[in-house]
Amino acid sequence: MKTAKWIPFLFAAASLYDGVLGVMFLAAPLYLFELSKVTPPNHVGYLQFSAALLLVFSLMFIQIARNPITNRQLIPYGILLKVAYCGVAGGHWLAAGIPGMWKPFVVIDLAMGILFAWAYLILPHSAATTAPRP
Repeated sequence: MKTAKWIPFLFAAASLYDGVLGVMFLAAPLYLFELSKVTPPNHVGYLQFSAALLLVFSLMFIQIARNPITNRQLIPYGILLKVAYCGVAGGHWLAAGIPGMWKPFVVIDLAMGILFAWAYLILPHSAATTAPRP
C-alpha cells in the first residue's frame, strides 16, 4: 500500500512543532510569557504539565510519520489534541479575546487538525488493524 508523500512530512512537521513548543514551555515558560508581555498563570507547573503532554504527542506524531498506514489508528488522538486546543483557545478568542501569543497556535493547530483528518480519511487501513480478533 502506498502513502501520499505529504502525509509523513505532515506528521514529522507536527512532531517538530509540538516538540519544540513542548521543550520551550517546559524549559523556559516564564521567559516566553515575559517576552510576550503576558501575565503567566499563578504556578509554572500548569505550563510545564501541558508542555510535557506536547512532548508525548510529539513522540506519537513521529511514529505516525515513520509508518502512517500501520499507525493510522493513532491519528484520531492527534486530531483530538488539535480540537481540544482550538476549542479552548479559539473559543476564548472568539468570546472575549486572548493574548496574541496564543493566536498563531490556534491558526496552526486548526490547519494541522484539518490536515490530520484528511490524512486519516485517505489512508488505507493496515492489515494489522483490520484483522479479525480471535
